[in-house]
Amino acid sequence: MPEPVETHDPEGVDYGWVMQTTFVVTIVVGAPVVALIAWLVGVSLPTWAARAEFAIRVGAVVWFVVAVGVFLYARRTEDDSAAENASSKSEN
Repeated sequence: MPEPVETHDPEGVDYGWVMQTTFVVTIVVGAPVVALIAWLVGVSLPTWAARAEFAIRVGAVVWFVVAVGVFLYARRTEDDSAAENASSKSEN
């Protein structure tokens, strides 16, 4: 029988969750945002190199905004759950 996999219960923000969520949300939201911005701005992207450069520049901004948003969400929910745990312990 294989050894059980160890678990980890992080104290504070779970940075693994933040990184995974940032990755998924950036792909799901970022691709349409890059396409929409290219269409709205009306930039000429005649070559694959130009398209890739544009996607990287806009995608970097999208990634940064998503990463900050996900981190702030994780921190806020951690603060809320910590306050809830403290209040429930004080009632007992």
